[in-house]
Amino acid sequence: MKKILIVDDEQDIVESLKFVLELAGYSCFCAFNGEDGLKMVKEIVPDLIILDVMMPKINGFKISRLLKFDKKYKDIPIIMLTARSQAGDKLIGEETGVDEYITKPFDLDNVTETVNKYLRNVNAGSN
Repeated sequence: MKKILIVDDEQDIVESLKFVLELAGYSCFCAFNGEDGLKMVKEIVPDLIILDVMMPKINGFKISRLLKFDKKYKDIPIIMLTARSQAGDKLIGEETGVDEYITKPFDLDNVTETVNKYLRNVNAGSN
């Protein structure tokens, strides 16, 4: 079962994502601030990360940058899920290695489809 780490400081968003992604057959782990999220990446080594930008302790851009410049974690797809919708924010996301940038409010089906797209690619790469 593929592991997804959801890192967001809004509990209702985390619970909604966890619910639909577990229904889709994924195993979900959750963190509510950047520091805990970074620790959990190293503990569970997820197959995909869903990350908010604005969080306590460490923001999502910094987490993405740290992971994408580390050989052990650089290939984990990162989906940035954020209220920050300015073109400059998306550019920062690209520069820090984010694979997909989805703005809030978001459609749960769209997020699930995006997750499926990346995790099918992970499956195809491991055959």
